[in-house]
Amino acid sequence: MLRYKRLIEHTGTAVHNPETRGFMNPAEFANIAESERDFWWYRGMRSIFFRMVEPYLASRKIVRALEAGCGTGYFARLLQSEHRWPLIPVDIGWGGLERARAMGVERPVQANVLDLPFAAGAFDLVLSMDVLPHLQRGEDQQGISEMGRVLAPGGLLVIRTAALDLLRSRHSEFVYERQRYTKGRLVEMVERAGVRVRRCSYANSLLMPIALAKFRVWEPLTRQAPSSGVGHVAPWLDRVLYGALAAERAWLGAGLNLPIGQSLILIGEKA
Repeated sequence: MLRYKRLIEHTGTAVHNPETRGFMNPAEFANIAESERDFWWYRGMRSIFFRMVEPYLASRKIVRALEAGCGTGYFARLLQSEHRWPLIPVDIGWGGLERARAMGVERPVQANVLDLPFAAGAFDLVLSMDVLPHLQRGEDQQGISEMGRVLAPGGLLVIRTAALDLLRSRHSEFVYERQRYTKGRLVEMVERAGVRVRRCSYANSLLMPIALAKFRVWEPLTRQAPSSGVGHVAPWLDRVLYGALAAERAWLGAGLNLPIGQSLILIGEKA
């Protein structure tokens, strides 16, 4: 615990290590930063996240929380400023941390999720949002084990990750996505790290037929080059796509899981 306290006291700013490389294509950060607040996918997946997680937080006091891989820092800022979570955001990429600091994110730390610089049991809540797909096979188990290590007994681990190799796309290639997960594989890896799975469900399911047609038919047929899938869409289309995720939010909020989808959301508890 002393190690944790010292780290927080002495990291008002992230440490710039120019030799450190991120796991995501740096070119994607600008696209995400411009779209993260309003783009249908980000809004919809945030609403699903809160609907699924809040019941597990209702009877818990979160004194220390960690976001293992904060990207641009937007979600960390949202959790710190609007939801008042005592969050420490970490990321391996200096570019993302600079953006985080510029928007007022507090206590950003540059660190690798494979070797977190925190004492065992330091956090009551650990979040990992779409980080695992950027790790190599084998490294992902190490990352999950690190998250489990810094989680206090009784603490919550929340992981969101891309699902199903069948759904790899040109966007996946562009952002350096290295792998996707099935529910069974993710659950097994988390349990191997000493975390009991309380809930695991697929999400972004209703749009799967469209995604399959685009990723498996249209993109190969037209020989699309790898490119970002994040960007402006017509307002009417944004509303339609968000509506699909809103419907899933209601379903998942009722405690019902989805049997297949483009993402996985897992909630676990440290024994």
